[in-house]
Amino acid sequence: MHPWIYEYYIEPIISDTGYNPVNTVTWALILGCMLLLIVRLFRRLDIILDEKFIFCTVPYILAGSSLRVVEDANLVAAPEKYLLITPIIYFLVAAVTLASLFFFRWVLKDRYLSGYVVIGLLWTGVNFLFLFSKGTESLLVPLAIFSLGSAVALAAWAAASRLKFSFLSDRLNLLILYAHMLDASSTYVGVDWFGYTEKHVLPNFLIDLAGTALVMYPLMI
Repeated sequence: MHPWIYEYYIEPIISDTGYNPVNTVTWALILGCMLLLIVRLFRRLDIILDEKFIFCTVPYILAGSSLRVVEDANLVAAPEKYLLITPIIYFLVAAVTLASLFFFRWVLKDRYLSGYVVIGLLWTGVNFLFLFSKGTESLLVPLAIFSLGSAVALAAWAAASRLKFSFLSDRLNLLILYAHMLDASSTYVGVDWFGYTEKHVLPNFLIDLAGTALVMYPLMI
């Protein structure tokens, strides 16, 4: 293996040190190509990206997030843990999600979302049961993250309503904002309260520049 490939692509996954400018650009290009391919597949299979589909996909997002927590908590040893480190975990979750979607589209035809959402919910449930079976140091941490995320999302929604910005009147846009605020809150709590580090290049730069992960809130908005 070329030392350059190991330095920029393999070593960051093995040591879980995060992203660098080189692999960030590479993974972004791969993501763009995959999105184009998925859009073409959806059109061929007559899968509609409407509100119902988005809500049925949320459990898979939670499943992926909870799997990442499994790795962060060191509950899985190497080499299996490498599957749960970004960006590999994104490929894993995408593969399972698409396999479930295409399978039920083939088996259940127009009723495919009913089977698709059940698998997502079961996957998420199994992950949460596994995490809670290992115990928690403090329930105040998830409570703080959800409280902060909810408060900021509510404030943003109230400000948008007062300023008559109609984009947050859409439930999907509001859901996306809420997800971003939960992400920002988890980063803030992890970095400022517990000394974790942000792994993405730009957010890490901005956090170092500002001296606090609170900068994630305006960045996510």
